[in-house]
Amino acid sequence: MSKNPIHIIGGGLAGSEAAWQSAQAGVPVVLHEMRPVRGTDAHKTDGLAELVCSNSFRSDDAENNAVGLLHAEMRLAGSLIMSAGDANQVPAGGALAVDRDGFSDAVTKKLEAHPLITIQREEVPGLPPADWDQAIIATGPLTAPSLAQSIAEATGADALAFFDAIAPIIHFDTIDMDTCWFQSRYDKVGPGGTGKDYINCPMDKEQYLAFVQALIGGEKTEFKQWEGTPYFDGCLPIEIMAERGVETLRYGPMKPMGLTNAHNPTVKAYAVVQLRQDNALGTLYNMVGFQTKLRHAEQVRIFRTIPGLANADFARLGGLHRNTYINSPTLLDHSLQLKSRPGLRFAGQITGCEGYVESAAIGLLAGRFAAAERLGHAPSLPPLTTAFGALLNHITGGHIVSDDEPGKRSFQPMNVNFGLFPPVEAVKIDGKRLRGKDKTVAKRHAITSRALGDCRQWLGLPAQAEAAE
Repeated sequence: MSKNPIHIIGGGLAGSEAAWQSAQAGVPVVLHEMRPVRGTDAHKTDGLAELVCSNSFRSDDAENNAVGLLHAEMRLAGSLIMSAGDANQVPAGGALAVDRDGFSDAVTKKLEAHPLITIQREEVPGLPPADWDQAIIATGPLTAPSLAQSIAEATGADALAFFDAIAPIIHFDTIDMDTCWFQSRYDKVGPGGTGKDYINCPMDKEQYLAFVQALIGGEKTEFKQWEGTPYFDGCLPIEIMAERGVETLRYGPMKPMGLTNAHNPTVKAYAVVQLRQDNALGTLYNMVGFQTKLRHAEQVRIFRTIPGLANADFARLGGLHRNTYINSPTLLDHSLQLKSRPGLRFAGQITGCEGYVESAAIGLLAGRFAAAERLGHAPSLPPLTTAFGALLNHITGGHIVSDDEPGKRSFQPMNVNFGLFPPVEAVKIDGKRLRGKDKTVAKRHAITSRALGDCRQWLGLPAQAEAAE
């Protein structure tokens, strides 16, 4: 049995977690971090797992929040990132926020002290050499240009994105289908489609004009200096299109042609917002053409004025920013391994996940998978019902490929959310179906309870200990 080291490129949250998990499994690790030999435009220190933006890991509520559930699963799996976060927590209500310097210092010291981990401060300018037969690239959204170029050359010119233009995604069960209806434009049946592949939200002229003005007047975010990527016509923000003329959206993503309101066939909509199914489970729908730089609170306020979306629950809000990530569903297998090069895995934000915790979770999985192979075992994949499995599935195969927007990437980064989980059966109390908020809460509790039980089983932990978490 080979005990050659696993080489991990990148000492952020994903790389640090991957190194810890591999070493804890008994496999030696070499962790390559280019700072301080080469800095980035965002990092300020040489510490491992430095938090470059917020100091929040978001909600720690494992019963009602998907990221809180991911926290709980990571703790069950012996996560270094979660233990360091818990040890350096600062007051933040129901969220887990950390002292960023104390957190980074804790991670760095743990990794430096581990007998099976060697930290090399050096830049790896290209893909790992062939004798690194087990390696993980976890270089994040600020991957060094030389390495990014090597990845692009190895995976194809359109496989690596440097500009992230994302539209909001909505939980299907919060869309008012008494107002909206299913229909493809002109009832066109595309590959795998039925002719009813979009949800359509109709607007009359007054609603449309008010919506355009709200987009123009809404508060926007600005590019950070190190994100100075120009707009290009393929991903113009919805509010920039609105500024180009009051009719622009009606002849663009909101054109009403070829659509008939199933609830009121004799009245032609003046404009239509279309939502396209975003995942194979059918639990999430994407707002077509609605990439935006509106601030998040403004997006919620303005987009809920769209007929049928008054109670919309957003799985992800829109944005445009610099991001380096690969087209994972095409390039990676279900163990995060590059299909064209066995033994080379990717982890963290470069795989197409968003958020500190999500990045660390994918690092955790990549570290476990690589260690298993080094020890002569097949990687054990987490069940789809767990937060681990739901996030992994989104990255490696749960996304639906768009065929109606030529040249545009369909796979987009996402935070963990309940829309990525397989649905639970209808929840009843005393034989009666729940409705409204009670139904939502009950469904989330059912999902999280199922997830924690299945995660324990996957990790080989006793089921009876679940109540103590």
